[in-house]
Amino acid sequence: MGRRRSAFGSDSSDLSDPNAERRRPPTFDTLPRFGYTHTAFCSRTAVRSPAMFDSLASKLQDVFQRLRGKGTLRESDVAEALREIRLALLEADVNFRVVKDLCARIRERAVGHEILESLTPGQQVVGIVHEELCAVLGGDADTRLQFAPQPPTVIMAVGLQGSGKTTFSAKLGALLRRQGRRALIAACDIYRPAAIKQLQVIGEQVQVPVFTLGDRQDVVDIARAALAAATSEGRDTVIVDTAGRLHVDEEMMAEVERLEAALQPQEVLLVLDAMTGQDAVNVATRFTERLGVSGFVLTKMDGDTRGGAAISIRAVAGKPIKFVGVGEKPEALEPFQPERMANRILGMGDVLSLVEKAQGLIDEKQARELEKKIRANQFDLDDFLSQLQQVRKMGPLEDLLGALPFFGKGAPKPEVDEGELNRFQAIIQSMTRAERQEPAVINGSRRRRIARGSGTSVQDVNRLLSQFAQMRKMFHEINEVQAGRKRLPMGRMPFMR
Repeated sequence: MGRRRSAFGSDSSDLSDPNAERRRPPTFDTLPRFGYTHTAFCSRTAVRSPAMFDSLASKLQDVFQRLRGKGTLRESDVAEALREIRLALLEADVNFRVVKDLCARIRERAVGHEILESLTPGQQVVGIVHEELCAVLGGDADTRLQFAPQPPTVIMAVGLQGSGKTTFSAKLGALLRRQGRRALIAACDIYRPAAIKQLQVIGEQVQVPVFTLGDRQDVVDIARAALAAATSEGRDTVIVDTAGRLHVDEEMMAEVERLEAALQPQEVLLVLDAMTGQDAVNVATRFTERLGVSGFVLTKMDGDTRGGAAISIRAVAGKPIKFVGVGEKPEALEPFQPERMANRILGMGDVLSLVEKAQGLIDEKQARELEKKIRANQFDLDDFLSQLQQVRKMGPLEDLLGALPFFGKGAPKPEVDEGELNRFQAIIQSMTRAERQEPAVINGSRRRRIARGSGTSVQDVNRLLSQFAQMRKMFHEINEVQAGRKRLPMGRMPFMR
């Protein structure tokens, strides 16, 4: 079996070793511009990884760790590993037929002469699990939105009440706006109290206009009027937020069928609550029987979900997952990538998604200027505050760290204290410009003044200044290494207690 390339560019042997990245000497080219300083200041010792697939990922990684520890593999070892994988998937609420088929395919490929007698049998079995999991999640399925050759493109969001259709419609509008498209959201939920007002408020927040005719018009008339308005205003996408019910009923299905027939949408996206597990798969089956559903959206993936719906739904319903919601903020909507999701489940990280998120939120010009200042040993607290504010736009730091492969199973994970970040921000904002540019001038009386102004303690101020001094020293040492004047001292990274 050949060496495989992962989604983030390393081969399968790198994926087996969570410490592989650590052994490479860090440089300014390999340190993430958008998050290193932020990570350093809030790091402590081990804490749980992000909630998404947390339990499943931990169990699977335990199995893989035992496999990798064996010099040779017998057929009984593979059978025992498959039994544990089967139990882990069933406990994660994966459909039992999907689990049965997946384990059968893994066994068929893993119990072979060339696998069991290879030099790295454990790693090759892990590679097979990764490939088969990718296939179950969607494989090579096209998860991109389909746009009309002649605008406007019509995208219908359908689903049960409470699944997150309204929030998703606004998030999708914001995502399209960041991609340079001009979207319009049609408010076609005329039944739920304050649904239209909610959509208008969220639409204003994400700077996407909302079209409404109130709650006394027929939904088909509202949708058609929204299409006409989009055409006259030069908007290229219409997102139709439809009404839901507490459960699938004939009245709701008949209404969305009328909308689909009248609008002929390019996309019908079924929005599902990932926390409902196999119920979400059952709802998906019911909707796909009546509508031309083109894909699924799984919301609340940042919650306490076991992940069964994400793994089952493609195999059961036959349609791809196109988006996952990973938070409440407008930018917390991610295009679904099967291989990247498999990487997360197997503890291999998801660096590509992290980089793409950073590219959309981080100012590249500011990043280049910051790099120049670091190289010139001129990094100050103003720069740190700017970086802190930019990185916090990307979501909880705990989620960002979970996307890095070297925080996999067995590697120490920094503990994230968001309250500490708030205190640091308040402390820096209580300083004068001169103090931010040269912290060495901050004596005892100034520290007391800063502590009073920021509502913190002198100990908090001292801790910030001490850690900032360590950071400056480390940046200076990296500069020296890159200039060839010294070797980088190996050992614990600063701020990792």
